[in-house]
Amino acid sequence: MHRRTCLLALASLPVWRIAAAQSDPELDPAPPVVFDPVLPGRTLTFPADHGAHPGFRTEWWYATGWLALPDGSPLGFQTTFFRVRSGLGEQNPSTFAPRQLILAHAAIADPRLGRLRHDERAARVALGRAGFESGHTKVWVGDWRFEQVDDRYQAEVRGEGFGYSLSLVPDGPPLLNGAAGFSAKGPGPRDASYYYSRPQLKVNGTVTLDGRVQAVTGLAWLDHEWSSEYLPQGAKGWDWIGVNLNDGSALMAFRMRGTDGAPIWSAATLKPAGGVARALAPDAVAFEQLRHWRSPRTGIDYPVEWRVRIGERRFLLQPLMDDQELDSRRSTGAVYWEGAVRVTENGREVGRGYLEMTGYGEKIRVG
Repeated sequence: MHRRTCLLALASLPVWRIAAAQSDPELDPAPPVVFDPVLPGRTLTFPADHGAHPGFRTEWWYATGWLALPDGSPLGFQTTFFRVRSGLGEQNPSTFAPRQLILAHAAIADPRLGRLRHDERAARVALGRAGFESGHTKVWVGDWRFEQVDDRYQAEVRGEGFGYSLSLVPDGPPLLNGAAGFSAKGPGPRDASYYYSRPQLKVNGTVTLDGRVQAVTGLAWLDHEWSSEYLPQGAKGWDWIGVNLNDGSALMAFRMRGTDGAPIWSAATLKPAGGVARALAPDAVAFEQLRHWRSPRTGIDYPVEWRVRIGERRFLLQPLMDDQELDSRRSTGAVYWEGAVRVTENGREVGRGYLEMTGYGEKIRVG
């Protein structure tokens, strides 16, 4: 009974605390778990790789986008489902052992409110309360879900003070980031993920704000990424953008930052409309901070306006609103900034997307 109580308690803890517990032999005396490695040369295949990869330590499906209400008012939305192989209880036959966990974040960026509406969920994979499927995208926790239905994705969220039911329709095949889906995150051979995106997703559905249901349309971006060694040594966090450009092209870029704020590694993928995607090397990608905002809740200082160099091009990123801080300490243990941004080039708006910034408070922990 004591062992089951410990495992049930661990299943409700944030991911970073579960990871720390892996080294405690009183909680789980089994040998250390060997997670599947990310190796170059693996060919991503679809539809199989749309589904879960439970042998890896961490995996996420991450959908973000801009929505328009019937009166034209803009909203940002975000849905993220995490699958975590905890490393605990793998030799335990009990259904309640927290071998796999599902965590989820959801948010609406509403300029009229001036801050995020957001909520989170977390549960172990057991008894149907949370789960995932292989072979196609389907992941859920409670009444939240994200799944493929025919040729579209469906996102269903019911949070505190908000909710949404959105259909996301791809305009083409997956965009493979890095070297055909092998995305290096640092100079070391182990620091990598398998990573693809689905840009230019057409969105329609409904959003519920304070009990009022309204129709919305928009454009979204989906990332699916899985890894067992995501952060390079010395990294504190990252800055990432996914941008749907107005001409139908797509841009993904990120940089890993060290504890001193200097970049450890950078990369980008630029895909022209109807053309072939091009991966950019670290020296072709640069992030420059232009303006900061300090959270009144956490005191964390975030750079909310950026100039990003992608090859010979220069993009200016400006937030839909400054306060898009998301506090997920009840699930993943992290506080980070994740929000809708407008993208301009040579003084003209050329696209819209999302900016994610982690590690500006405590070091981010993945898995």
